[in-house]
Amino acid sequence: MRLSFACVWLTLAVSAFAEQPGIIKTEFIFDSAPHSQCHSSTIVETSSGLVAAWFGGTKEGHPDVGIWLSHHRDSKWSVPVEVANGAETEDPRVNCLNPVLFQVPNGPLLLFYKTGKWWAYVKRSADDGATWSKPDRLYNGLYGPIKNKPVLLADGSILSPASVEIPSPKGSCWRVHFERSTNGGKSWDRIGPVNDGHEIQAIQPSILFHPNNRFQALGRTQQGRLFEIWSEDGGLSWGKMSLMDLPNNNSGTDAVTLRDGRHVLVYNHTGNRDGQTKGDRSPLNVAVSNDGKIWKAALVLESTPRQEFSYPAVIQTSDDLIHITYTYRRMNIRHVVIDLATLTLKPIINSEWPR
Repeated sequence: MRLSFACVWLTLAVSAFAEQPGIIKTEFIFDSAPHSQCHSSTIVETSSGLVAAWFGGTKEGHPDVGIWLSHHRDSKWSVPVEVANGAETEDPRVNCLNPVLFQVPNGPLLLFYKTGKWWAYVKRSADDGATWSKPDRLYNGLYGPIKNKPVLLADGSILSPASVEIPSPKGSCWRVHFERSTNGGKSWDRIGPVNDGHEIQAIQPSILFHPNNRFQALGRTQQGRLFEIWSEDGGLSWGKMSLMDLPNNNSGTDAVTLRDGRHVLVYNHTGNRDGQTKGDRSPLNVAVSNDGKIWKAALVLESTPRQEFSYPAVIQTSDDLIHITYTYRRMNIRHVVIDLATLTLKPIINSEWPR
């Protein structure tokens, strides 16, 4: 049943994608799902190829939800295997959330994830994700990357984008902070929080690089628009958070700085709407910017209304191609490959996506 569903939707998607220059491949990571629902994918390039992970199980929050992983080798994805679950660390078993993969240069592949009590763990692999260490818990206010990938800095340190969601008498308090490692991810120092969590309720940042050691972080808010915040000293301190012109429907985003200095952002180009449900996360869009301020419309990955296409992850691989994974209706993880050289870019005017 699921295999038939996947084939039908893949055929329709290929037809829609073919009309957009720049997309050279689209596929589902698996055909027959090993779980009822899945969400929150992450993707990384290793010495032996791409690796993707996500959480999956009966449904988000159920104790059987674990972290699943697949390798891309010989032009295809391997059968997903569960590489982490809440039974390893807690009794009774709890659910897992939000995996993030990061390849330490000349070091291990790291897998960060959370469990249902919002405890943070990291596993390490010395063989590109074939086998994994036992989970180590992060303590002392450290959470690891919450949704999006850490970045490697010029001095060899690692900067991880993080955030917390704290209940408060004023309403939920969503604060962004950063965690920095100077020893390949063995230990971390916390920077921030960098916002008060009330004026702008922000979580799940991505980090972009700019000239002269300037960094930009941007991501999800409850204010109907993406946030941005800038650092002038390589991420050690941060200025005042502000809202961007681009809309956000309280759903995760991701972004990456390319080797040519441009930036790619993947997000739902729609704001909060009356009657919107948690699963209403469409369309899913790709934008490109030279400076992190002015963004141009590049692609519409999905546009079926009242559906969920969400929580993207985006990287640039060693061959300069762009790889994006994202949640497809909570039933699959879709993988899209983009060649930026053939993209057609259009201005986004007054936050309206060009038709």
